[in-house]
Amino acid sequence: MERTLILLKPDCIQRRLAGRILSRFEDKGFNIVAMKLMQITPDLARQHYAEHVAKGWYPALEKFITGGPVVAAIVEGLEAIRVVREMVGATSGLKAAAGTIRGDYSSSRQMNLVHASDGSEAATREINLYFKPEELVAFEPTITPWLRASDET
Repeated sequence: MERTLILLKPDCIQRRLAGRILSRFEDKGFNIVAMKLMQITPDLARQHYAEHVAKGWYPALEKFITGGPVVAAIVEGLEAIRVVREMVGATSGLKAAAGTIRGDYSSSRQMNLVHASDGSEAATREINLYFKPEELVAFEPTITPWLRASDET
């Protein structure tokens, strides 16, 4: 099992797409093991996007990500990091394939609705930025035997 962080960005919340997007991850069979509505502070934004802070376009990114509430969530499942990234689609909604979240709902590079960790190190770091260990609620849904074979772990 793998865990990854998903952020439903301010544009997603303002457009009232959070439920539709979360349901896509649930429909795929992922478990939501943590979730909260929150406001990202400038300090948290700088920690999250540390590799981009020195770039000329970073101030606009920080203004956007701190401009409204986000939903932070951790999803868990088989190959969660890769599968979630594929479900999210290319960064630009104009280049994202139809059927992906960004391809279906976004027409912007920055206002692209959702963030998903891009690898296992990033997932661990980002999960720790947004959640304390006691905020995670791991459980085995009763539907699990109908989602994957018992030897798929």
